[in-house]
Amino acid sequence: MKLHFSITTAEEQRERRGGRYVLYSVCLEGFLLGKARYSQLRRWDAQDTFKIQIQRAFLDVYLADGSNIKLDIQTSDTAEQILEVTLCKMGLSRELTKYFSLFFFQDHDDGVLSVVKKVAEFELPYVSLQSMKVLHCKLGIRKWYMDPSLDTLLMDCRASLNLLYMQAIQEVERNWVKPTEGQMQELELLQKNAHKVKVSLAFTANHSSSIFLLQFLELIREMQFYGYVRLDPCMCDYPEEGCTADVYVGNNEINCCIKLPTNQIKEVSFKINRLRSWQVTFLGATKGGEEDTLEFRFEYNDSGTWQWIILYTKQAFLLSSCLKKMISEHMTKAAREGQEMVVHSGFISRKRFLVRPNEDDRVFEKIREEDL
Repeated sequence: MKLHFSITTAEEQRERRGGRYVLYSVCLEGFLLGKARYSQLRRWDAQDTFKIQIQRAFLDVYLADGSNIKLDIQTSDTAEQILEVTLCKMGLSRELTKYFSLFFFQDHDDGVLSVVKKVAEFELPYVSLQSMKVLHCKLGIRKWYMDPSLDTLLMDCRASLNLLYMQAIQEVERNWVKPTEGQMQELELLQKNAHKVKVSLAFTANHSSSIFLLQFLELIREMQFYGYVRLDPCMCDYPEEGCTADVYVGNNEINCCIKLPTNQIKEVSFKINRLRSWQVTFLGATKGGEEDTLEFRFEYNDSGTWQWIILYTKQAFLLSSCLKKMISEHMTKAAREGQEMVVHSGFISRKRFLVRPNEDDRVFEKIREEDL
């Protein structure tokens, strides 16, 4: 026997701490069964869609140095629960958990690292990994803030120092950061000296290694693109159609190294304080039907004129999450200075060749960053 559920109404509620959320009325066969948040509905849907029974399972959570922590979990455990358990095993202070998050990533044979998406707090990582098997994704921990200066808030905890160091080394090895020749020589000298005194980077307190980590992180924070998220190369329409771009997101900018159709290289920095809105559009599958096409467009003030700039990237939702994080950090800082910043974002689903925005398509306008 099948039971038919429906969502009849939605109402906005206010949390004790001042936040807002949407509460949906869930009806069973026409009778009110209860009310639930969007995250709860997603969780129910995931369990039903993939026919996942609630049972014990093992889950590998990877660190930036390639090592992993094996967890004994329930298949219904959320990302928030898994992150908390993992960081606790590493000895991280509970109050510092908010500076880290889980991500799905691909570690390619050619050495390229692709961060696919940030895992939402309510998401079920075990279930998601089952649905992403064809992509050969792994689950990993990365820091979750876009302002590199926030590193300084994590310096008093040895576990967070290790996490920052491992990610920094990964960013150097995968060419995410762009050190000058002098900076690279300083970095190599620092590592050589650390090796001479046999600095231990194990998760145990060690005065010599702590000093090394602090010096290393202080040096690497001066390098271009440190702490940024690098996207896979993608197509864009700026400054003209047919361009490709290497995109770096962080420190209040979207930095694009653009290759023009003439093979000339142009580096452009789009500052978030000149950005008014953005949206993610699903354009449909490619001709071969192998991959979905996503469009990320943002409205930018270029020399006094507002214009839409488009990036065609499968990491559009990751870019949106990064942008929202930067906006949040910027607004927190601006609030102390009495400034104001207004931005809008949305998700639009439409057929492949429809490009112009349509207000009727903004069906996910109220969904938060964590829901994408």
